Amino acid sequence: MERNHQINPAIALACLIYLVSVNLTHAQIDTWTSEGWSTDFSKTSIDLSEIISGGPPRDGIPSIDNPTFSAADEITDIDGREPVIEFPIEGESRAYPLRVLIWHEIVNDTIDDIPVAVTYCPLCNAAIVFDRRLDAETLAFGTSGKLRHSDLIMYDRTTQSWWQQFSGDAIVGELTGSALKKLPSRIVSFEKFKQAHPKGQVLVPNDPNFRPYGNNPYQSYDTAERPFLFRGELPADIAAMAHVVVVDTGAEPIIVSLERVRQSGYEHDGYVVTYQDGVASALDSSSIQQGRDIGTVMVTKDGADVVHDLTFAFVAHVFYPDVMIVQ
Repeated sequence: MERNHQINPAIALACLIYLVSVNLTHAQIDTWTSEGWSTDFSKTSIDLSEIISGGPPRDGIPSIDNPTFSAADEITDIDGREPVIEFPIEGESRAYPLRVLIWHEIVNDTIDDIPVAVTYCPLCNAAIVFDRRLDAETLAFGTSGKLRHSDLIMYDRTTQSWWQQFSGDAIVGELTGSALKKLPSRIVSFEKFKQAHPKGQVLVPNDPNFRPYGNNPYQSYDTAERPFLFRGELPADIAAMAHVVVVDTGAEPIIVSLERVRQSGYEHDGYVVTYQDGVASALDSSSIQQGRDIGTVMVTKDGADVVHDLTFAFVAHVFYPDVMIVQ
């Protein structure tokens, strides 16, 4: 009796896809090694094929490592509606204008003896502040030139491990599995910051002519139909570029659309999300000060500020695919 030695087509296809994936990953690692990375690529928590080039090389978007500040009431070239990251929330805060961060993405700073990384990913509109301390070591971060899910991949200059900006997790390299602590911050208008902290320190460029500060190189990005350099699945029931609030609860996050908060606010399990108008989008007009008003939010629980991010729906969906976006 003859035996049927035909291979199941589904199994054959799966094997082929696996082999192609392995070859692509090896090719990626060879490319990254040739770029001068000493990262330990044998350690990773993700599929390396999800990482793509964002265009600029490592440090092509230069972090700010020696930040310079001026008092808010001495600054005349920032429009009152322009968005700034206010941090820390308590005490005498500092402001980090998105007109600067859109060109640098990372500021390595120290406040009250706490080393922090103030970060902004324009493609995700994600503004997040991290404690740079990990165990007994203080890390300094730069831009890798790589993206995952359209989000900035940072690297630390000690081990050259790669870190996902949106989550603060080390995803490739020696420190894979480590996570940075997020610190409460918020986006506010420059005018509101100046009113509350007239002598508050505001980040200014070390060289005002280094970039066209105040201009937005991502004109009309936040009204586009789909994100840039994104390969993942888009949300089915909300526009990919709709603004949403992601609230860090320490467990499963709360995700609610900005439009819902704008219309009626939002409360859940003691978390209170409120809307404030008067803040321009950094990703709308070619000039940030002319960006349409998208407003901002405040998130508290028991009166204390809570870590949150005002980002895009596609970002929330790809990083938290099983969490419903409240609309």
